[in-house]
Amino acid sequence: QVQLVESGGGLVQAGGSLRLSCVASGRTFNVYTMAWFRQAPGKEREKVAAITWSGLRTYYGDSVKGRFTISRDNAKNTVNLQMNSLKPEDTAVYYCAASRESSLYGDYNYWGQGTQVTVSS
Repeated sequence: QVQLVESGGGLVQAGGSLRLSCVASGRTFNVYTMAWFRQAPGKEREKVAAITWSGLRTYYGDSVKGRFTISRDNAKNTVNLQMNSLKPEDTAVYYCAASRESSLYGDYNYWGQGTQVTVSS
């Protein structure tokens, strides 16, 4: 099993920045692609960003392109999400996820418990 623990959420004003981190533990050799998802109240879960094991390929949702940056440090089993120019519509619970697949578009097998991000207008 792989355990994922997110941190870094909080309350920020519109236009501000937050940095989310996710630390993986357990059988991390099974993990390749990692991603961040979010879910706002009454909305479907949305994939925000993803990154392959090498870090050479990334995915961003249209709503966050140019504002969010995903990165990873395999030596520390960590994936980060730098969020800039935050908007009230970015308010959601953000989840870290890990996949046993190398594709950016595969299934995600492991999930964190989530961290709340609230952006005030």
